[in-house]
Amino acid sequence: MTGARQERYRRAALTALEIGVLAALYYGSAEAGLIQQLVRGQVTPLWPPSGIAVAALLLRGPRLWPGIALGAFLANITLGPSTGAVLAITAGNTLAPLCGYALLRRAGFRNRLDRLRDALALIFLGAFPGMLVSATVGTGTLVLAGVLHTRAFWPTWSVWWTGDAMGVLVVTPVLLVLSRARLPKGVPAARWLEAGLLVAATTGVGLLETTNTPLVFLGFPLLIWAAFRFQLAGAAPCALAVSTFAIMAATGSKGPFARHDLVTNMITLQAFNASAALTALLLSAVISERDQTQREIARACGRLADMVSRIAASEQLTVLPDDEVTGRPTSPAPLDPERTPPSGDGQARGSDERPSPHP
Repeated sequence: MTGARQERYRRAALTALEIGVLAALYYGSAEAGLIQQLVRGQVTPLWPPSGIAVAALLLRGPRLWPGIALGAFLANITLGPSTGAVLAITAGNTLAPLCGYALLRRAGFRNRLDRLRDALALIFLGAFPGMLVSATVGTGTLVLAGVLHTRAFWPTWSVWWTGDAMGVLVVTPVLLVLSRARLPKGVPAARWLEAGLLVAATTGVGLLETTNTPLVFLGFPLLIWAAFRFQLAGAAPCALAVSTFAIMAATGSKGPFARHDLVTNMITLQAFNASAALTALLLSAVISERDQTQREIARACGRLADMVSRIAASEQLTVLPDDEVTGRPTSPAPLDPERTPPSGDGQARGSDERPSPHP
């Protein structure tokens, strides 16, 4: 009994620690995301805490929801107009990841994201539908609190919704990849060189995105390269980097985001971010499925070849004579005395010859 009680205490302490870590990560990523805010100091085109929350629920289970609530409360306490509004926004920010998590588990989502159905589920169940809760509750709360005009409801709602959805599409895959990352062994030097070139190219294209040159489309060849060569492990970080640089360009009104109003910039930015995330997720999932299919075909061919060789060996043993199988000579068959011809100097007589009666 004492051992069982200690085990319960240990599990409770571990859960409390995980909740505290999740709350800290949520709050820290919220502060980082608010640097790029576009509406009222608290609505950003990329909300990383939503991606962190969904990833935590997928990896550790729904028991960590208090960490999401605590982190959301700390992130909004200095921004909300009143305590009641902060609590309402916190409730929406907590329910949205839980809804996305429930939809993903209902669809049989796998954290490896190595199937096309998993990528589609994350997009059309975990991201866009799940984040409707936080956007609707948060924007409605701001309108009811009188800090946001009714005419600004839909623009603010669209920014809130797409920002939370982009957090799931861009941040969650990176965290799922990191959760099963291991130090690779036996990797050729050329592979490391290729990875370094990809990082350098992504950084260079990202810096171009933040200038007045409208070259944001150069990120898509990098996403295709990362997905084909490194699957999700390369495509997910690449999509996060490309989207981050695009957000920096939008907030600074650089490149394709120059000389446009807020609505136009938001539509352009979120269309670009969504396209980048979809390209990374779908293409890497398709490549992973193709590689898995090739490995299964190779294993099936190996088993079939082994089976054929065994069948051929069995048939060969069945056809061989006994002396070839055992290695011993076969003994001659006994002679039948009735059929043995009489010995003599002359030729054997025919069956129709009779002996002469004379001497």
